[in-house]
Amino acid sequence: MTIELIHSTDEFLNLKKDWNALLSQSASHVPFLRHEFQAAWWRNLGGGEWDEGDLAILVQRDSDQNITGIAPLFISNQKLQFIGSFEISDYLDLIIPADDLSVFIDEIMDFLSSDKAPPWNSLDLNNLPEYSPTIPLLEKAAQGAGFQTKLEIIQPAPAVTLPLSWQAYLDTLKDRYQQEISRKIRNAESYFLPVDWYIVNEEHDLDQEIDDFLYLMANNLEKDKFLTDRMKKQIKEISREAYQEGWLQLTFLVVGNKKAAGYLNFDFDEKIWIYNSGINTVFENISPGWVLLSKIIQWSIDHGKTELDFMRGDEPYKYQFGGIDQNVLHLQISR
Repeated sequence: MTIELIHSTDEFLNLKKDWNALLSQSASHVPFLRHEFQAAWWRNLGGGEWDEGDLAILVQRDSDQNITGIAPLFISNQKLQFIGSFEISDYLDLIIPADDLSVFIDEIMDFLSSDKAPPWNSLDLNNLPEYSPTIPLLEKAAQGAGFQTKLEIIQPAPAVTLPLSWQAYLDTLKDRYQQEISRKIRNAESYFLPVDWYIVNEEHDLDQEIDDFLYLMANNLEKDKFLTDRMKKQIKEISREAYQEGWLQLTFLVVGNKKAAGYLNFDFDEKIWIYNSGINTVFENISPGWVLLSKIIQWSIDHGKTELDFMRGDEPYKYQFGGIDQNVLHLQISR
């Protein structure tokens, strides 16, 4: 096995086929590690989250030059981080099958200890899922190489394991939340205007639908501040790439002929990953966000999805809909 350092954007873009094939076997199989997501993030540096940086992707190859492991890293101010850090990529990790992880991590530590590595002071790995086998193996290997380690919780990331029916799902909820969801669905169904929902597909103008979603997002003051021109460009590019590759789920609740709520999700690896949302405040009286999320969950169950991942953040609605915490961690390795 050999470790190759990739710092050219063209080389990075040429890895797409092998990258995604390896990800499909990886211990952490998450949408934020798809090549198209990572490449879109790099082209826009997280929508302006970073002003500069250089690629420092570590690629492991076997004797036949097949790619067997990827550490998707970039470096800024002598700090190595995951491509995707920090704000808009909920889960990040190394890309390699679990059985091969230990050897790969040892090779990474050997490489970072050599004069082949770019000058670095710390390896800051954000958004590692707490279930990732990378964490204990990397801690052990780093300490064995003489580096210091620090592990901390960033945020909870609630998720729901989906049963086989909508009623079975409701039965898992606390009575008051089950009743509240059912009541809000009934209110929407009896509203004086027709209420319907849809998932964006080839019949729709994708760019217009994305613009409509960003407009709904901006109705929230905090999200409006987040949506700089660079961040809008970033979200649009990620959405187009995910749509092209078949794992975007962009949904809207429509009241009459007006969009009342929207969810931008990822339909990936038999799970639904809840990424962002927006509502039209004109229709707050029928709780359009709750109604649309209920429709998404029903659809997910009907289509055999195994999990609904609310991802980072401890917003109350995630627990009202049955979310169970799993944490996202930050591992820092210092010289």
